[in-house]
Amino acid sequence: MIGKKIRMERIFDRKSKKTVIVPMDHGVSVGPISGLENMVETIGDIAEGGADAVLMHKGIVGAGHRGYGKDIGLIIHLSGGTVLAPDPNTKVQVTSVKEAIRLGADAVSVHVNVGAENESDMLQDLGMLSEECKEYGLPLLAMMYARGGRIKSEHDVKYIKHVARIGAELGADIIKTVYTGDKKSFKEVIDGCPVPVVIAGGPKIKNDADLFKMIEDAMDCGAAGVSIGRNIFQADDRVAVTQKIRKIVHGN
Repeated sequence: MIGKKIRMERIFDRKSKKTVIVPMDHGVSVGPISGLENMVETIGDIAEGGADAVLMHKGIVGAGHRGYGKDIGLIIHLSGGTVLAPDPNTKVQVTSVKEAIRLGADAVSVHVNVGAENESDMLQDLGMLSEECKEYGLPLLAMMYARGGRIKSEHDVKYIKHVARIGAELGADIIKTVYTGDKKSFKEVIDGCPVPVVIAGGPKIKNDADLFKMIEDAMDCGAAGVSIGRNIFQADDRVAVTQKIRKIVHGN
């Protein structure tokens, strides 16, 4: 497990044991949205702001990661799916752990929509990939969401604490999921998950103060950090927003 421990330290700050991850895998799901046109510039700003890692698909690594400026951790996303599909909640494995290692990944990630029509396939991918990651000493982040016809609200604590636990049960080292909306219910999510939990940012929030408050509340509950994309890479000042989030997460 020494390899996994070393790589985890490239994603989690050694002093705070927390992390600021910026996912930029949106190009597959929704296309080249604002903020993702010039990856060298965007990742440079995020690194300058003090983020611990960026997350992206394999083909974009050469288009911007570690282009200039400060170094930053790299997480390769193994799952893909688009909003144009018959079921947009369907995610399939689009690359391998070996390819991620070849590209220099410090970790990999997989997306699971519990409640979707192909939930069983996504759960199988998660379980099998966790074994492969263990073999290679590579940390695995599981993006765990409650999405599908029977899900009334994907922020409902009864769903969120379930999906977070599923990710841990099937071998993920880090869980990414949504904030439930209040500290009392989110504490249930943290208490029921034996591995670190980071919160998603979701769609762009108009008021930065609301974003910062959500992060502060999640950290108060014991969250291990954030995995926030659009609210960072679509910000008017990416460096400043990243710096502020880093201060909240790492407590300095």
